[in-house]
This record gives sequence, C-alpha cells and structure tokens, in this order.
Amino acid sequence: MFALIDCNNFYVSCERVFNPQLDKKPVVVLSNNDGCAISRSNEAKALGIPMGAPAFKYEKVFRKNNIQVFSSNFPLYGDMSSRVMSILSKFSPNIEIYSIDEAFLKFEGFENYDLESYCQNIKDMVFKWTGIPISIGIAPTKALAKVSNRISKKFPNKTKGVYLMNSEEKRIKALKWLKIQDVWGIGFRHYERLKKYKVNNAYDFILLPDNWVRKKMSVVGLRLKKELEGKSVLDLEEVKSPKKAIATTRSFEGTITDYEKIKERISTFAVCCAEKLRAQNSNCNSIYVFVKSNKFQKNKTQYRNGILMTIPYSTNSNIVISKYAIEGLQKIFKKGINYKKVGAIVMGLDSSGSHQLSLFENENPKHKYLMKTIDYIQKTEGQSKIKLASQDLRKRWKMKQEKLSPNYTCKIDQIIKVK
Repeated sequence: MFALIDCNNFYVSCERVFNPQLDKKPVVVLSNNDGCAISRSNEAKALGIPMGAPAFKYEKVFRKNNIQVFSSNFPLYGDMSSRVMSILSKFSPNIEIYSIDEAFLKFEGFENYDLESYCQNIKDMVFKWTGIPISIGIAPTKALAKVSNRISKKFPNKTKGVYLMNSEEKRIKALKWLKIQDVWGIGFRHYERLKKYKVNNAYDFILLPDNWVRKKMSVVGLRLKKELEGKSVLDLEEVKSPKKAIATTRSFEGTITDYEKIKERISTFAVCCAEKLRAQNSNCNSIYVFVKSNKFQKNKTQYRNGILMTIPYSTNSNIVISKYAIEGLQKIFKKGINYKKVGAIVMGLDSSGSHQLSLFENENPKHKYLMKTIDYIQKTEGQSKIKLASQDLRKRWKMKQEKLSPNYTCKIDQIIKVK
C-alpha cells in the first residue's frame, strides 16, 4: 500500500504556526516579488480568492475582507518541510519526497497493521511536533493514493484527515466521483482531448481501450490508467535526479527600457544559474535568454522574444555562461520597449564528472579552480562578495517582499521571543 501525505495549505500553515492569531482568519501567501496568490487558507478560498490571483488586482478585495497577506518566506517553509519529512521517515523506511509539502510512503510488510489508525498516529504526531496539519490518502497504487488524499481533504469531518481505499467498491466510487481534470497527470491538453470523447470522470477514463490511451497519451497515460485500475506500475523514486534545466527569472517592480540595466540583470541571472549548476554538480551546453514587455500596459508597444545560445563546450563557469547570455540579449533586445520581465535558463545539463569533451574547443581549465574559490568565498563571507564586471558592483537584487514574516527557525536574530 502507498500513502500520500499532503500538508494542508502549507505556506499558510507555516505562517500560522508562529502567529496563532491567524487561525480561522483568511490568509494569503504571495509568490516571488509579491506577484500572485500561491497559498490560501480555507477562509480565503471561501471568499472567492482563486489560486494565482494577481495581488495588484485583488488589493481592494484583500483590504475589504481584512485578508492577511504575506510575502513568500521560502527559507522558513523549507525548514518546516524538512521537519515534517523527518517525522514521516520514522514511520516507513520507504519514502519519496514528492514536493515541498508532499511525500509518498510505501508500506511493505505492514499486512498486520491497521493502516488507518497508523496514519492517524502519523497525522497527530506531525501536528503535535510541528503544528502543520496534514491529510493522508492510502491506496494500493500511487495514483489511487492521490485520489484518496483528495477525498480526505474534501471530507475532513467524515475522514478525520485520513482515507483508506481498501476495497474495489471504494475504488469505483472514488473514480466515479473524481472529475477527469482533477486526475493526477491529466493536464489541460489531455483534458480537452478526453472531453471530446465524453470522458467526464476518472471512471470513464479507465473504460477506454489500452491501445487508444497509448496512442493518444503515450505510455505515460497508459501507466496512469493501470494505476487507476489498481495495478501498481509506479514505484517510489527514492533519489531525485538532478534538474534538466535551471531558470532564474524576475519581474521588475516597474519597467526598464535601458539596455545596460537589462544587460546587468541578464548577467546576474546567468551567474545565478551557474551557481545552481555547481551546487548540483552539473554543467550546461546552452542558455536560453528571454525578454518580455508589460502585457498589462495595453497602450504601450508589446514585445516578447527569446533566443537559445549554444555553448561549444560543457560548462558551469560564471564567466562563460554570462558571456553567452549577453550575446543572446544583444540579438533580441529592441529599443523603446518597456521591459517588465527577463530571464535566463540553462539547458542541456550533464554531470560535471562525466560530460562530453569537445575535440576542437574546451573550457579554460583555470575556470574550474576559479569557480571553486569563488563559491568558497561566497559561502564563508556572504553572497555577492565577488561579481563579474558586467554586474552592478553596488547593487544586490532584492525581491519585492513587503509583507515578509521573520525567519523564525533560520536566523538566530529572528527567533521567537517568549515574554
């Protein structure tokens, strides 16, 4: 059996742990740069605040309904997530951390356990030790555990936050209840395609012929169908593979038209990508650079463009990656545009220890030792101590975080003070 553990309204719950006055009040947590709603309390959802609601559009709604709004505090959320996952690992040696607020547990050798009571104990311990409320769905496959988890959240009074799908009757009833667009792995395109064939719920989906599903949705769709039929084909992924692409993108507080300022941002974002590459022991073979105007300024000229720059050899050097990013920007930059967002994405990632060498052109071997020294200095002395000449030496990029809560568990000077 598999269990999916999901933290309820996780970012909001983290804020409530350290500020109990927020309990039973509408709370919203915003994305990077205070852009849009990425976590909402049940009270905020009841007031009609949708996921992804742009903060500037809902500012009056927030004030009118006295909704408490917070900037995203990822160091705090990451630390709280680690605490939750550490507790979960005590209940089963087989765990897959699926996201910052979700994890799968696999129960092998638990045939004589009352899994519903066992998972209630998990739920109670996580809440007692961290203050984070969780919901648990238990089923014979990972996809069905997702369905069970949705049921445990949808009917908290009846399930008490834990739902065990342990019979064929429960499985069929759940699949007939679950809308097709809510099935794990069914994206917008598949939803639109399935809707044309009058597939309205998960049960309709499993009635489709295997050949049709494989043809229209590839082997991934067929695996999902088998999982929903109760046949386990997806096992835990115990070791997360390195990212296949790394992005650093930002929206500006206002708009920028000056090329030199855009160039400085692109260089800084490219350096940030290079640092992330080295952190996961990877190199890249290309970098994608893009620029976008402000789509909400309808009276201004709209422009968006991007370009993929191929690097002739595999690298994670700040110097090389920044150089190609700036060359890409030169090719797509257009004067007279009010730019709102720019970004850099490194692609074609491979391992630093086993990357393909080029016969005719390779990176300067000194870069490897230089980057290692820079990383050491940044780690010991603080970020932004060493910069490229293409970066602003006096400026440090700071996100718009006007409603940021303290890092209660991450910074000693922001620890809770008991009076």
